[in-house]
Amino acid sequence: MEVVTTQKTLASVLAPALQNGQSIGLVPTMGALHKGHLSLVSMALEVNDWVVVSVFVNPTQFNNAADLAAYPVGLAADAALLKNLSDRIIVFAPTAGEMYPEGLTSKTFDFNGLDTYWEGADRPGHFNGVATVVEKLFTYIPAQKAYFGEKDFQQLAIIRQLVIDLNWPIEIVGCPIVREPNGLAMSSRNERLSREQREQAAIIYSVLKECQQEFDSKTIAGLKKEASEKLLACPGLDIHYFEFVNAHHLTALDVKNPQVPTRLLTAVSIGGVRLLDNIAI
Repeated sequence: MEVVTTQKTLASVLAPALQNGQSIGLVPTMGALHKGHLSLVSMALEVNDWVVVSVFVNPTQFNNAADLAAYPVGLAADAALLKNLSDRIIVFAPTAGEMYPEGLTSKTFDFNGLDTYWEGADRPGHFNGVATVVEKLFTYIPAQKAYFGEKDFQQLAIIRQLVIDLNWPIEIVGCPIVREPNGLAMSSRNERLSREQREQAAIIYSVLKECQQEFDSKTIAGLKKEASEKLLACPGLDIHYFEFVNAHHLTALDVKNPQVPTRLLTAVSIGGVRLLDNIAI
């Protein structure tokens, strides 16, 4: 396994694979790797000759400086985890200067309205920052497939749309959410939770599962009311949104429609830590 920090070195390392017609998969991350990330890497290793794992905390997707400063960083630990998986992994860990040589600015993209809601509404500019760094990674890394987790469901939908709109020659593979034993969706942000807060956070998935199981027998309004009451009974928990949405367009659904693929999205904060989760309905 190699760890490289510049585009030039990365191109040199990947050159033999390209010359030999070998396939390359890409797993973009911001580091602080956990079992969820490793599941993406494992899926990529199954069908690609080489896997590039990018480790870069992208400043342009943070609209809160304190959130950026608090994001956990540990390249040595991340590299050790990946080394145990396979010797067919290349870690690309650039500096901000390498990724943004002309300064930390985002491009402006047209997301066809997918950024209007949910994370986009709460975090202005977030998805422009995400798309800016993803475009750079897709330019630097000649991968045939890129792997993204379904936990960030809106991000996944936006990247899929961008690939279509911008005709990027890459397949986007969505990967299932990996959960802690109590059901909490694995996230690097979980490191900022206390043990008690992690236990409290189990209510998120519990409520999602209940809504999934009771969807056919109750109204959307009734499900949302019951879910909100259960979530808000958890001390220190704030709800940012809890919505049933069209899984393609991400628009909110007020009534059930069997012709529309449905996803339940939520974001809550516990102790100031923002946690995302979702479930297919």
